[in-house]
Amino acid sequence: MDKPISWELKRRLIEVLVAGVRIDTVEECGVKQSSMTVNYKFSEPDSPMPIVLTQSYSSGRVIRIPTQPQTIGDRIRKRRLGLKMLQREAAERMGVDTTSIFNWEANKGTPEIRFMPAIIRFLGYNPLPEATTLAEQLVRQRTTLGMSRKEAAAEIGVDAGTLARWERGEREPAGEFLRGVERFFRDEEHMLEGI
Repeated sequence: MDKPISWELKRRLIEVLVAGVRIDTVEECGVKQSSMTVNYKFSEPDSPMPIVLTQSYSSGRVIRIPTQPQTIGDRIRKRRLGLKMLQREAAERMGVDTTSIFNWEANKGTPEIRFMPAIIRFLGYNPLPEATTLAEQLVRQRTTLGMSRKEAAAEIGVDAGTLARWERGEREPAGEFLRGVERFFRDEEHMLEGI
């Protein structure tokens, strides 16, 4: 076949080779996509009935929807697609630029701590792992509130070095410092009331 094939010959080839075509719209996590199934028919030289082989195709533009989100970016993407929002709209809602949303969803970057309160409000829940030790609870609380170590230490009433030692589990607060930590933990309850 050194010459181009005419449309008529292409049409006849399709009639001979294709038993049927079915196009479905499938929805996963609120996102609609096309799914095309082509049934090809082939027959053995001595067989009166053609054999039908099924082949599925996607539209070429498949939207990756995290079914089991592992990262904060996966969780943002799943929530955004479930809300049928553009990245630009999600960025506006969280007070960040569209590039940040793109990078987080592609897992090419992670959000800075200062964006965590807005992310938690957008998701409707706190995606950070549960904390078991006091050290883990301090880190989780500080991250949830979007505070730097210096800001959190000032809130508690200690210097950043002391808070760092508590977060590493090298020391634990006592006395007045413990009461400051307890107040610090109550801040999350107030923040999450708006969700």
